[in-house]
Amino acid sequence: MITTSHVPIDNRDMLARVPAWITSARAETLEDVAFLSGAALNHLHLMLGRANVPHALLRDRMALRAAEACVAFSGRQERAGELRDSVHLLRSGDLPGPAGETYLAWRRAVERPVSVKALHRSLPGIGADQIAEGLDGMGEAAVARAANVMDRALTQAPRAEVPALVLADAALARAVGWDHLVPLLAVGLRRADLRKRGDDLRLACHRAVVASAIEAVRLAADLASRAAHLKAVAPKLRAKGAGAAVEMFLTRDAVMSSALPLPDRAARRLCDRLVDLGAVCELTGRGSFRLYGV
Repeated sequence: MITTSHVPIDNRDMLARVPAWITSARAETLEDVAFLSGAALNHLHLMLGRANVPHALLRDRMALRAAEACVAFSGRQERAGELRDSVHLLRSGDLPGPAGETYLAWRRAVERPVSVKALHRSLPGIGADQIAEGLDGMGEAAVARAANVMDRALTQAPRAEVPALVLADAALARAVGWDHLVPLLAVGLRRADLRKRGDDLRLACHRAVVASAIEAVRLAADLASRAAHLKAVAPKLRAKGAGAAVEMFLTRDAVMSSALPLPDRAARRLCDRLVDLGAVCELTGRGSFRLYGV
């Protein structure tokens, strides 16, 4: 038996750091990059298996990043702040605009377990048969399957980047056994990559998965720490409905005080209290119409 006098290694901290041989490798061939993407996906898979990771919050924040990337692909200028506003400041009867629709599509795609029905809800313009075909691919490795789904979708509709990327990430999630879609390809690909086909696209997808899986692991670790702090201060909150409000912060990228299950004044006080405790951040810098998030 091997013993040491060191402080025991914290396995959670080990998972929070992707090994340097993955992050610093400079692979060029398809085979080498595929090996690295598999290693990065496996590390992310282990991270997502941790119970202390706020999974819904992670997916929602990754959906914002995917939407931001897709909006940039289309040549628009909206960034995270504008995308949040386009959805959270909507009034009844308002339309979110093209950028807001992109953000809503990604939020809907990540909020429910991957299925034909759920994806059709987020992509109503895509037929159920096409969705099913992408999800049911057999005999292909995960990233290769996702790349092939994207290849077919973009060949049929070259300007429909959002549906192609959502379907590809859904195929990736199904292939690795995740219940929910985690946006990886949209976050990691570049605009020029969407014009590639065949092995060139597969190579780009493997590289995108390496980069975005590394980012997702870091984000998951950060959100796990922030969520733990929020749960630790929750007993200090006296407002009725504070528990339900905390749960909203643990599952959503951003929350308006008016959306919390408390009277308006009590909700604003609760948000101010959480900011003072360092448990949430005010995300806009505005004096009104504020948004808060972990």
